[in-house]
Amino acid sequence: MIRTATREDIPAMVSLVYELAEYERLVDQCHLTEDQLAEVMFGARPTVYGLVAVDDDSAADGRDDSASQGGDDVVGMAIYFLNFSTWEGVNGIYLEDLYVRPHMRGKGFGKALLTRLAAECTRNGYRRLEWSVLDWNTPSIAFYESLGARPQSEWTTYRLTGDPLDALAATDR
Repeated sequence: MIRTATREDIPAMVSLVYELAEYERLVDQCHLTEDQLAEVMFGARPTVYGLVAVDDDSAADGRDDSASQGGDDVVGMAIYFLNFSTWEGVNGIYLEDLYVRPHMRGKGFGKALLTRLAAECTRNGYRRLEWSVLDWNTPSIAFYESLGARPQSEWTTYRLTGDPLDALAATDR
């Protein structure tokens, strides 16, 4: 079952983010706190959205999409935000993190999360669902391509962070 994340899911989602960071061999770069995620998702001006995958066995007591809450049965998640395409003239969704706990992979949770995001795009007239994947993550690449996703190899991602970001910002007058 896939449902919209609630404030009660924040601890489980942060835990999943750290599991993902460990899988990606970047846990030393992960500094997310529960307060930070709660603020961007549920603060005065939400800018980030989330879906959670709930284990059917935990939800077998008949709870529906809106009633199932609490984070204890969360086995996967998608954290995303809106972007904008000047070429299309409409918003899209950028999927920041998609993660399903290893023991729950292969049960359809990842596909269900992406399916819900695709439905969100079409329901709202968004023209793109985009995300990044590490070059060495061949299981994820194979999964994404099995759904029809294609790499955008003609684009290279750039990032400013830390001292270079601060140095450039300091030149703003």
